Amino acid sequence: MKFQDHFSRQAEIYLKARPTYPENLFEFLASASPSKNLCWDCATGNGQAAVSLANHFQKIIATDGSEQQIKNAMQRPNIEYRIGTAEQSGLPSHSVDLITAATAAHWFNHELFYTEAQRVAKPNGIPALWTYSEAKISAPIDELMEWFMYDFLYNYWPDGRWYVRNQYKTLPFPFEPLATPDFFCTMNWNREQWLNYVKSWSSYNNYLAKHNTDPIEFLLPKLNSLWNPGETKQVIWSLHIKCARLNSTT
Repeated sequence: MKFQDHFSRQAEIYLKARPTYPENLFEFLASASPSKNLCWDCATGNGQAAVSLANHFQKIIATDGSEQQIKNAMQRPNIEYRIGTAEQSGLPSHSVDLITAATAAHWFNHELFYTEAQRVAKPNGIPALWTYSEAKISAPIDELMEWFMYDFLYNYWPDGRWYVRNQYKTLPFPFEPLATPDFFCTMNWNREQWLNYVKSWSSYNNYLAKHNTDPIEFLLPKLNSLWNPGETKQVIWSLHIKCARLNSTT
């Protein structure tokens, strides 16, 4: 099947501009895992989740269909990066304790991915899929960004983005979900850091490629009146997570 590559063009800025996930998320996943021998981080991108998982598991195999993303990935001694898709991991059957997909599962062929997850998972292995959706900064900025994301850039989002918009509530998930705590990504960013994050969006890059015009120029006049240069603001994303226990022996 064709790999949906929405991020190779901006792989370098993606590495620098995306928010980091909270440590308590990885502590929770490690505690739920049947053991801590092997984690498969699929659609790893730049390895952002993989490097945190590496603190909890003996080995991480991190795959992505984008060679450019893998080239920009963060290195750790116990992470092995491979080019590969979520639907065809190449991993041995019943070998993996934890399967993770960080802000990526909305791009998958879900039927094929879940078949692959059941194949590679150990008894009681855990698939954990999560995403963040719209950030919260302040009411005026949030309103502006809502317009920019879903009015101005509406036609430039790939289809899978609407699972994110719906906070993964409509994401196919054919397993009995485990209860999870609430998790949040929190960053203290200035305006330029926020705009770099915007530049990592698939919609931003699709607009730029089609029109050869930077869409941020349409955002700046209003954003500049709400966010002073050098001013730091707290940016908070809620995480939306689905996880389950596969191949249960009980």
